[in-house]
Parts: sequence; C-alpha cells; structure tokens
Amino acid sequence: MARDRGRAGLVATGDDHAVTPAELFFDLVFVYAITQVTALMAAAPSPVRMAGGMVVLALLWWCWCCFAWLGNVVRADSGGLFGVLVTVMAVVLIVSFAVPEVFADAPGGLPAPLVFVLCYGAVRVLHLVSYWLSAPGDAVLRRTLRRTALLSVLPPLVLLLIGSGYTGRAQLLLWLGAVAVDYGGIYVTGSSGWRVNSPGHFAERHGLIVIIALGESIVAMGVGVSGFPLTLAVLGAATAGLLLSAALWWLYFRQLGTGAEHRLAALDGDDRTRFARDVYTFLHLPLVAGVVLCALGMKKVLQQVADTGHYGLAEPLHGVVAWSLPGGVGVFLLGAAAIGWRSSGRPPVALAAGGVAGLLAGPLVGLVPGLVALLALAVATTGLLAVHGRRGAGAPAAVAEA
Repeated sequence: MARDRGRAGLVATGDDHAVTPAELFFDLVFVYAITQVTALMAAAPSPVRMAGGMVVLALLWWCWCCFAWLGNVVRADSGGLFGVLVTVMAVVLIVSFAVPEVFADAPGGLPAPLVFVLCYGAVRVLHLVSYWLSAPGDAVLRRTLRRTALLSVLPPLVLLLIGSGYTGRAQLLLWLGAVAVDYGGIYVTGSSGWRVNSPGHFAERHGLIVIIALGESIVAMGVGVSGFPLTLAVLGAATAGLLLSAALWWLYFRQLGTGAEHRLAALDGDDRTRFARDVYTFLHLPLVAGVVLCALGMKKVLQQVADTGHYGLAEPLHGVVAWSLPGGVGVFLLGAAAIGWRSSGRPPVALAAGGVAGLLAGPLVGLVPGLVALLALAVATTGLLAVHGRRGAGAPAAVAEA
C-alpha cells in the first residue's frame, strides 16, 4: 500500500503497519543499556543504588518510548527516520557506556553524569524535531509538541544538568525530581495530537521490549556464573531462573498482552491515545523494572552457588539483593494487575495479591539458601499464574471505558 511521503523522506503509516527490521535493529542498543542498569545496581547493592538504577531505567525507557510512538506514525525504515534511529542508537550506546559511572564517576576521562544528561537531551530533541517534520499540516500536534518541549523536556533537563554536578543523595533526588516532572508533564500536555495509527504495531513493539528485558535476566544469570566451574547446583539454579522467566513470559504473552491489544484496537481518537499512554507507556515500565530487579537477584544467586570458594550452598541472599528477587516479581505482578484492570475494567485480584506478597517477601528470602529461594519463587509464581489463568482475568470488557 502506498504511503504519503512528507518532509525529510518520512513515510506515514496505516492501520496495517507492522514492526519493521529497522526497529528490531534499533532495539539492540537497548539490550545493552538494560544490561548496564543491572550492572550498575550489582556493583554496589544498596537502597540508594537500587533507586538510582530505577531512575536511570526510567530515563532510558522514555528514550525508547519516544521512538516507539514515532515509529507508529512514520515508517522506521524510511530514509529520513532510519537516519535518525541510527543517530539515536549511537547516542544511546554512549549513554550505556556512562551508566556504570553515572552515580560514582571514575577519575579520568569525560564526566559520566554530564555525558549521560547531554546524550539524553539529544535523544529527546531528535524525537521532537522528527515528530515536528512528520506532520507539517497538523496544527494540533505541533501545539502539543511545543507544550511537551516546555513542560516535559526542558525542565527535567535543567534538573538533570544541575544534578550531574552533585553526587550521592543530592544527585539522586534531583534526578528523581526530573523523572517525576518529565512523566507528569505528559499528563499536563494531554493526549490531543498524538496518534496510534496501528494498534497491532504498538502492542508488538512493547511486547518486544518485554522480551528484551526477559532476555537480560537470562544474560544476568550467565554473567553470574562466568569464570566458575559448571556444577549441579549451577544447573539447578539456572533451571529455576529460566522457569521464573518463563512464568513471567507466560503471564504477559498468554494472559495479558492480547487483552490489552484488543482493547487498544477497539478504541479510537484521544481515547485510544490515552489508553496507549496509560497501559503501554506508563504501566509497561513496572514490567521492565520488575524483570531488571529480579535479574539482579538471579545473578547473585547464580554467583553464590557457582563461587564455592567464597559462598556455601546454604548461603542466603543479603540486604537489598534479598528483596530484589521477590520484589522484582512483585513489581512485575502489580504492573500486570494494573494493565489487566485498565484493559478489562476488572481488578485481577490474584495478581495484585501476588504482587504485594512479592514486595513483602524480602525478609523471608534472607532466611533460606539463595538456591531454595529462587526455586520456591519460580514454583510460587507458576502456581499463581495457573490460578489467575483459570479465573480468566485480563480479557477486554465491552463496556469498559478508556
């Protein structure tokens, strides 16, 4: 089907638009970026560092979401936008290099926090300019873009730049404030002007980023055992970790994603835009964050069972890492419950209860061997999903309102 070609070689999409290979290529750099967030937290596990990792993830998520929205209205494999995507990939790659030092800048070289902020700002500006060029005759969109620049891009960048000059809690609080202003600004600017041309494309793009996050959890386990001998305990821990990842995959792709996509397709106009913003842009972030937190715990479990010279098989996880294992699953389940509720109008009680239990289970994990905790969590999560699946929660409700 022919598409309208606008300025800079940008090609408009239609309702039959599907994910392009260019977008899959674009996602590759975010695989590395998410891995770096886990490494940032694993290097010095603490509540402050954990919060810092989540702030960095939220900023990276915004970079990815910007171009998921743009790729839904303009073909990513068109000449103009593909050039922008490659440029953004280069910038995000630099961001990824800076992540491990973003809260503890090493001596020598460029200042990592400042490099991170400048690159983040460049991504946001490239997104706004590309959107501006994509619809030269859309006055409503251009007004929204101006409001977005003034409310959701410029103020957070100022806070991030100020924060890059500090260290410790001061930097974290300023950057956390930037994230709050950035995300809150999207609600202030409203939904007018933004479009979701292809519900199928939009849902598939977000499903792919969930796959990337789950893949990172598997990579984290591999990193945890790197350089250590292969033992039965390592095989058992890896199997338990894979079972847990598979359970989260099953929840999203077999019980949750289809209902959300059907609901998105049933809406139109600003109702569709608001639903896409709420369910995909905002509520998919807890899914990704939950997997990243859980990956930290999985990595530490594999490291402990593999490094028998420093740990015993009965060694439990400690501190914030002990919380991250069930807490990450809890965050994922609460995000999934919110998506199910927004999609169907019915609260998924089992998922919500499981999410709360995961958030509160950290002290229990610290009482048992890490391998036992990982296996028990995998079994419990699988059982919870069986209960949720029998209840049929998450199906789209015909009377649910956006």
